[in-house]
Amino acid sequence: MFPGKNIKIIMDRKKINKLKKILKDMGSLIIAFSGGVDSSFLLKVAENVLGKNVIAVTAKSLTYPKREFEDAKRIARSLNCRQIIIDSNEMKIKEFRNNPKNRCYFCKKELFLKLISIKNKYNFNFVVDGTNYDDLNTFRPGLKALKELGIRSPLAEAGLTKEEIRKYSRLLNLTTWNKPSFACLSSRFPYGEEITKSKLKKIENAEDFLRSLGFRQIRVRYHYPIARIEIEKEEIPKILQSNIREKMIKKLKKIGFEYITLDLEGYRSGSMDELKECNIN
Repeated sequence: MFPGKNIKIIMDRKKINKLKKILKDMGSLIIAFSGGVDSSFLLKVAENVLGKNVIAVTAKSLTYPKREFEDAKRIARSLNCRQIIIDSNEMKIKEFRNNPKNRCYFCKKELFLKLISIKNKYNFNFVVDGTNYDDLNTFRPGLKALKELGIRSPLAEAGLTKEEIRKYSRLLNLTTWNKPSFACLSSRFPYGEEITKSKLKKIENAEDFLRSLGFRQIRVRYHYPIARIEIEKEEIPKILQSNIREKMIKKLKKIGFEYITLDLEGYRSGSMDELKECNIN
């Protein structure tokens, strides 16, 4: 994305200044912090603007891999920001487990109600999340919950896109500037497929193993007994090397999948939304 060491990045100061003004006007805030590209950038800028009037809240969940959780704690420490760890209990919500197309609505509502309670406890002014401007044009049922609860999205309000956030993150020396995009593990299941602890663990173990082989952007989609693997297109030749292919097949079968497939279209966000209902007459 950024060829050459001395690349010149032209910044649109209007958007950055707008973001800083939004944060300054808020005065104090609770940030839903996952340790991803967007929330890390938001936390860094908010801490620069508001100092101790910022608290990052990270939720432990079965749908949130341990590696991501540990990364979020490391990033918060590196930014010298206060962080509160809570438990997210979306798996106790029947509507979430049943995995309808608006599954994220139930998850976000459960999570942000807890963040609102923390806001009230500390007498802070707002709860915010890392939704960016690009996210407003994608299928995100969770945005409805945010709107209902009055959650603010400063990055989106400032008009900052994902590409811009990555560029600015690099300028701020954030290690997350080139971090692969990540969605919770529940996004690996076709709508209507019940989400369970054991299924989530299979997906987490499979993706952790593929990362150990050197792959960065990975999705193991659950079509039991099939595992459908998505990786970046340029890495497809690597995964087909006999030594890697054989290790992958052996490990994923041990995890519990019977058939291991590679999606030749490669990684793409929201591929489960591409599925159409089929009527067979």
